[in-house]
Amino acid sequence: MTYSGDVTPGGAPAVRELGGLTITKVSVGPMDNNAYLLRCQDTGEQVLIDAANEAPRLLELVGDGGLAAVVTTHRHMDHWVALEEVVAKTGARPLVHADDADGLPIDAESLAEGDTVAVGGCALEVIHLKGHTPGSVALLYRDPAGIPHLFTGDSLFPGGVGNTDQDPERFGQLIDDVEHKLFDRLPDETWFYPGHGRDSILGTERPSLPQWRARGW
Repeated sequence: MTYSGDVTPGGAPAVRELGGLTITKVSVGPMDNNAYLLRCQDTGEQVLIDAANEAPRLLELVGDGGLAAVVTTHRHMDHWVALEEVVAKTGARPLVHADDADGLPIDAESLAEGDTVAVGGCALEVIHLKGHTPGSVALLYRDPAGIPHLFTGDSLFPGGVGNTDQDPERFGQLIDDVEHKLFDRLPDETWFYPGHGRDSILGTERPSLPQWRARGW
């Protein structure tokens, strides 16, 4: 089945098989949050991006394969409602950028720009994006057999960057980081997976960057 990235609350997951990595996307909770389970095809090791809600459903998704880590993309509560229960029941390492660590309900290991999160034999590069929150991160997987894949949390969506509460300074930080750390570095075919809603590719969004900057959100 062709991967579309379309998921609905309570609906079936969307599964994508890459070179060495399987991505399972599911929508959870009343705010239609996306959670992503990544599994290394060689080792079976799994990492969850955003234990956002519905811990029993996420644990069912993890299954008997165990969970090495949970990465929280940022400190907003709708992205970590299930974190404490998932970590308690799996023994997974909780990971978050140091600047957002104080917003989580449990202690977590700190991430920083340029760090690598291992998923078995696969690697996710940590990209720090300031603005939506001080410690928001994106996670980049460079598929050796295909295109780059980018998990953007609430920093980048189809149609614009994340909410900065109409604060010009925060918006400036976020649009600069998104443009220079993502669009300037990565090719148009890069597929990105946001914290809510549908996926997109950078090439689709790139022509709108000047419009986003001009409108201020």
